[in-house]
Amino acid sequence: MIFENASKEFLCLMELNNENKHTVFDFRETDKTLIWNTGDFLNITVDKVPYQLSKNELIFLTEFHKIDDIGFDTARMVRFNKSFFCMIDQDNQVGSKGLLFYGAAHIQIVKVDITVIEDFEASWEIFYNEMQQEDILQKEMLETMLKRMLILSVRILRKSTYLHQLEKSQVDIIREFNFLVESHFYKHHDVAFYASKLNKSPKTLSNLFSNTFNRSPLGIIHDRIMIHARRQIDYTSFSIKEIAHQLGYKDIQTFSRFFRNKEGISPAQYREKHTLS
Repeated sequence: MIFENASKEFLCLMELNNENKHTVFDFRETDKTLIWNTGDFLNITVDKVPYQLSKNELIFLTEFHKIDDIGFDTARMVRFNKSFFCMIDQDNQVGSKGLLFYGAAHIQIVKVDITVIEDFEASWEIFYNEMQQEDILQKEMLETMLKRMLILSVRILRKSTYLHQLEKSQVDIIREFNFLVESHFYKHHDVAFYASKLNKSPKTLSNLFSNTFNRSPLGIIHDRIMIHARRQIDYTSFSIKEIAHQLGYKDIQTFSRFFRNKEGISPAQYREKHTLS
């Protein structure tokens, strides 16, 4: 079922099956996607990386991801665009930016355990019923139900990971850093730029990230650059020089050296290898 209005606000809610699973691949600009595995298995390949979801796991994707393949028993999908719910202007009510979506260097998967599955099922049922209503308050109700599902997911993520050990201010720094990296990794590769945006010192960021999950801010920036570089090499006909320029490298040698250090082979060798595979 699809909600769409004159303001180009878009929301799709769907029980997925073999007949309609092609809709999973129909990404549009600014779309965010939540896929909930309700069956015994779900195998999904995103940007040529395979993921296996067990029952009642949810995967969160943005417009920067490309779904290559999907197979499942039964599943549900929620998809919405920026006009319907904006991560920049409205996410202070939810807290999903930089955690569920725009995680910078990884795709977020959340496991819904038995203690909260009834909340998710009830939310889906109300959500589904509201999609069939047609009145002047429909959009507001649908937005409320979307926020509820996202908030439930954020709660699970906070309780089941390192996040529950952190103060809210620290979590907010991590969320904002992740989102900033998503927004600026094309041009800015240095931690100092992101630290200045957050009004923090590079050392403060490094200490927070290393103490929290043994990763450096620079490592996250580099990982995000590599995700984009691999995707451009895999899915486009841009030359290596053009890809290097897109990613803010002034010369192909610097980019190639960076890529080789991360991947073990040059960009040209990577393209040749994946073209043949």
